[in-house]
Amino acid sequence: MIEEFGIKSFNKKKMKESLPYPIYLKWKDALRNEKDLDRETADAIAHAMKDWALKNGATHFAHWFLPLSGHTAKKHEAFISRTSDNEPINRFSGKELVKGEPDASSFPSGGMRSTFEARGYTYWDLTANSFVIGSVLYIPTIFMSYKGEKLDKRGPLIDSTKILSDEGTKIVNLFEKDEYAYRMRVKVGLEQEFFLLDKEIYNKRSDLKSTGRTIVGAPSPKGQELSDHYFGQIPARVEKFYKEVDQKLYELGIYSEAEHNEVAPNQFEMA
Repeated sequence: MIEEFGIKSFNKKKMKESLPYPIYLKWKDALRNEKDLDRETADAIAHAMKDWALKNGATHFAHWFLPLSGHTAKKHEAFISRTSDNEPINRFSGKELVKGEPDASSFPSGGMRSTFEARGYTYWDLTANSFVIGSVLYIPTIFMSYKGEKLDKRGPLIDSTKILSDEGTKIVNLFEKDEYAYRMRVKVGLEQEFFLLDKEIYNKRSDLKSTGRTIVGAPSPKGQELSDHYFGQIPARVEKFYKEVDQKLYELGIYSEAEHNEVAPNQFEMA
């Protein structure tokens, strides 16, 4: 699987391979120093990203963001356009890559606004890799209001990692005299606990379908009655499930490093 790791992700390595080196350096400088990309650089990156996405089966692109509604959000837009002679052509500009304009009035905003202030903007997050799932190129973005307030979860997370980097390098440089540290890379690790159910059983349970949780049934154990299940042998059907999920994660360049049973029946975990 290591040969397939990250094949669906337009990562730093692919940018370096597909971009003219001066353009790559401009992108790197904008990433590290929080600078704006000039139009020429953005257009070159958009062209390379589009060509890579088309080769991986993409027909549309989407600014993908995480509003305060608790769900992800996106709008699919086709690469296909038309020339002045009405001939079909695939197009994707630097302007489309860097900025989008979804309707912010439909998302939680924290207060009343005038109509002209109800616009929202998505801005390409240079710190995250774009990726292809199915026929869509997903471009991770930050969602902001007309007045610049952050209306998503990604913006505050990026601000937090920057503060940790700034303070962390100060501490390192207090003790390290031979080599100067200019930044600290902050990584966010995730673990996901979940239950696996047969689809036929799930379809018979209106509570699971409507609310995503059990409303009727036996009460949960309160002690360690099922501790023998925890870290026990993973069932063969679940092994197959893990293998399929790992395949998708590896294609996107996501490290899935731990998989095991959890305590409750049919409960499992990935990290």
